[in-house]
Amino acid sequence: MLSRVANSIYWMNRYIERADNYSRFMSVNFNLALDLPPNVDEQWEPLLIATADNYLFYNYYQEPTRENVIDFMTFDKRNPNSIVSCLNNARENARTIRESISKEMWENINDLYLRVRDTTTKGESNLDRLQEFLNNVKNGCQHFYGVIDCTITRNEAWHFGRVGRFLERADKTSRFLDVKYFTLLPDADAVGSTLDLMIWTAVLKSGSAYNMYRQQYKMISSSTIVEFLILDKLFPRSVAHCIRQAELSLYEISGNLITNGFKNDAEKALSKLRSEIEFTETSELFKTGLHQYLDRFQIRTNEAAKAVYETYFSLKPVEA
Repeated sequence: MLSRVANSIYWMNRYIERADNYSRFMSVNFNLALDLPPNVDEQWEPLLIATADNYLFYNYYQEPTRENVIDFMTFDKRNPNSIVSCLNNARENARTIRESISKEMWENINDLYLRVRDTTTKGESNLDRLQEFLNNVKNGCQHFYGVIDCTITRNEAWHFGRVGRFLERADKTSRFLDVKYFTLLPDADAVGSTLDLMIWTAVLKSGSAYNMYRQQYKMISSSTIVEFLILDKLFPRSVAHCIRQAELSLYEISGNLITNGFKNDAEKALSKLRSEIEFTETSELFKTGLHQYLDRFQIRTNEAAKAVYETYFSLKPVEA
């Protein structure tokens, strides 16, 4: 497979996953804002900080109001991570490799992009229709993954797409948890209160994890939520599961048996990260500091993504 094609498939999946996760960020935060007690102000800046979009945001906006944050993270084309920008980039990647993907994939991603584009140009992005719009984005992204699973041969292209999708999902799940760190409670006594648990519940709902979590745990607590979203090996949006799936696909691409150890830097980086997560306990996460652990994990994930790029996508000198 040409590295150009593999790169486009990888990034097409990353952009779709990013759009899906940004819609989750805002949908749950919007609902949380409606449920907050009257003495607690809405907080939208934590979304910007957790996604590392806050620096660019303040180049164009003065205050992190609800309207400004929603506009920046959803419709602003100056933000390369906004939903509109991600879907546009995913569509462009798909357009350049139409011969390598199924007809149904192209039609699905093109339709999703056009629907989002039409929403922004018709001025229908008001708050009354925000939830409907965000749900349409989430459903469209999930439909796209369903089309992939039903129409694509399990070859190198499919595995490159999985690597992109799961690396992006692992990163964003960690950022869902990090939003809680940047959310300010009214006072120190609010830790462990109903309000605190309400915010933790919003974190679960961000990752569509609430129902599966309640089947596994009787009570809602910060420690079990962190355990579920980071260390659970079976839940499809947990960090541990995502890193494991990305690792398995990397080994399938190289044709290397995972039991034989790594053959390149990409496999080494992901295998080390997976092993570290696998042997981590919940108590260690809080002992280290949850935010510090998540921050380090995001750096490690970026390093693994860089190793994937250098191994498979970057230009290499031709030896004479």
